[in-house]
Amino acid sequence: MTTLTDRPHTALLVIDVQNGVVGHAFDRDRVIANIAALVDRARTGDIEVVWIQHNSDDLPTGSESWQYVPELVRREAEPLVQKAYGDSFEETDLEGVLAARGIGRLIVTGAQTDECIRSTLHGAIARGYDATLVGDAHTTEDLSAYGAPPPDKVIAHTNLYWRYHKAPGRTAGTVDTADVDFAAITRA
Repeated sequence: MTTLTDRPHTALLVIDVQNGVVGHAFDRDRVIANIAALVDRARTGDIEVVWIQHNSDDLPTGSESWQYVPELVRREAEPLVQKAYGDSFEETDLEGVLAARGIGRLIVTGAQTDECIRSTLHGAIARGYDATLVGDAHTTEDLSAYGAPPPDKVIAHTNLYWRYHKAPGRTAGTVDTADVDFAAITRA
């Protein structure tokens, strides 16, 4: 379990599911539907939903590309963390948001697999969090023109290596949307 003391709670992180990030993403509609289902189940189970939103020259604040996709609607009471780096913890208030809510376990979804998802997973584990990746609720665009593997292979590889990731006193792993049991998490 988490190495963070007095952090018994869990949060669902929804990372960068913005128009300009997932517009051309692999399997976009299925991934967003899975994230939407997880958001609904988290809300029903009184699990915090924390939204992460990237800001950059390509995603200027307030622009259409910066907005979350219309299929996902954040509630006013749900935290929104603005970021400028791949790791959602880097120069953001994410740690403060999680600490204030006693959160030590993270369920991670969103985009892009090969940048912000991986960076945030590693950032979480390095900071003492348990971090579970939802294997069918993250995506990336096709960057094979730049030498990357096709997006389905990037996703599969990330799911594989995170399934077996280990760190002292912390848990990692990969699960599918259907296997995320927020009720069991709240009893743990």
